[in-house]
Amino acid sequence: MTGFPILSIMLLVPFGCAMACFFLDAKTARVLALTATLIDLVLGILLWANFDIGGAQWQFTERADLFGGFEWALGIDGIALMLIMLSVFLMPICIGASWHSITKRVGEYMAAFLFMEVLMIGTFAAQDLYLFYIFFEAGLIPMYLIIGIWGGSDRIYASYKFFLYTLLGSVLMFIAMLWMVNEAGTSSIPALMQYDFPAEAQTWLWLAFFSSFAVKMPMWPVHTWLPAAHVQAPTAGSVILAGVLLKLGGYGFIRFSLPMFPEASAQFMWLIFILSMAAVVLTSLIALVQHDMKKLIAYSSVAHMAIVTVGLFSFNVQGLEGAMIVMLSHGLVSGALFLCVGVIYDRLHTREIDRYGGLSINMKYYALFFMLFTMASIGLPGTSGFVGEFLSLAGIYQVSSVVAFVCTIGIILGAAYMLYLYRRVAFGEQKNADAAAMPDLNLREWLMLGPIAAAVLWMGVYPESFLAPMRNDIAMLDARIARAARAGDAHLEIGEPAPVEVVEAHGEAH
Repeated sequence: MTGFPILSIMLLVPFGCAMACFFLDAKTARVLALTATLIDLVLGILLWANFDIGGAQWQFTERADLFGGFEWALGIDGIALMLIMLSVFLMPICIGASWHSITKRVGEYMAAFLFMEVLMIGTFAAQDLYLFYIFFEAGLIPMYLIIGIWGGSDRIYASYKFFLYTLLGSVLMFIAMLWMVNEAGTSSIPALMQYDFPAEAQTWLWLAFFSSFAVKMPMWPVHTWLPAAHVQAPTAGSVILAGVLLKLGGYGFIRFSLPMFPEASAQFMWLIFILSMAAVVLTSLIALVQHDMKKLIAYSSVAHMAIVTVGLFSFNVQGLEGAMIVMLSHGLVSGALFLCVGVIYDRLHTREIDRYGGLSINMKYYALFFMLFTMASIGLPGTSGFVGEFLSLAGIYQVSSVVAFVCTIGIILGAAYMLYLYRRVAFGEQKNADAAAMPDLNLREWLMLGPIAAAVLWMGVYPESFLAPMRNDIAMLDARIARAARAGDAHLEIGEPAPVEVVEAHGEAH
């Protein structure tokens, strides 16, 4: 596919359809939005099929000079490929989840989701620093509107909190970007990933980027916007928020903080570990006492993202690979869990756990899907959750047995609150006649949950198909971090660290 601008087309298709949705009736807007997302899914599959594993690091590159020296620069490596695939896979499911539940201003709603797809793909594909920032920050706008217009009763508060938290953290990042371009003389992300910034400057640059990525993850204690946003967002909004938008912070750490500021990353490893350990334990304990299903899943997301951050900052291949698989798995599983909540919310219009019970009697197929995603969330072998958590813990253990032990406690707590949730919803006595009368899954709901279930099992049984495109990029990132850590003599000894193996990567960068 040399010379074919597939990434630009993947941006143009949803953008054009989003503009058209403003002028269409509700039925036509739904059909057009679904068509656009399915076209992008097909293009994503072509992207994956034509990605040269073991070839050049940056592939499908596109460059064009625009006004004022601004450059339209797109390209992907294996890490970006997998996150783009996650985005285009979930988007048609989000449109399907909104098919009947959204009845007002349908055209604008569908346009907001299509714009969201444009901005997510653009964020992962951007190879220019300024272009990345535009995509990264503009993603706030459609989600802000989705929550604020189509959300629950307290939607205004939740949307403002979401917007202000995520925007304020990015102001410092933009200032840091301006300094970096002035220092390095380029805004090319691949070039900046190889540039050696002065050690003293790396500290401040790392903190500036951390202020943005920590909120996006979200890391404890700047996570408080997430439960409110999830509870108030419509079902599809929660799916895309948990499935993809939370991954922007992790992608930022991988693309910027670790390769561009490796010495500062080693210096602040202790901060990441402490915050992540606190998040794993505290948010898991909070999840145990929740009565709202969405809030419980939202707090579980904070705990899972903490496993991602400790994996990323373990500075070894296993931790980095595990963090990526946890991000992909969490995107699928948390999205599916929010869909499961949406299925019964559409029938009974409540998220209170105590209003349900015994659903395995009258909704046996729903209970089966819900069980699969519950088990994947707690890391059952054979599911995607196990692969990511096992690799992450293996990587963390090489650095610190203490951190690995605390993270394991969090996983045990995760099993406790997820199984407790499932027991109260699917098993027990049917105390409420309206819940006992709810029908099982219809065809549309099968088409939403079935593909995610297949992907969760595929990743759990054969994770190599997801790891292979990322392996060279992760190995090169690991080698760069390890060299910087040795040069700065900044490795932190917590617990009983073991030697970290540096894997030499091959492949060339454009």
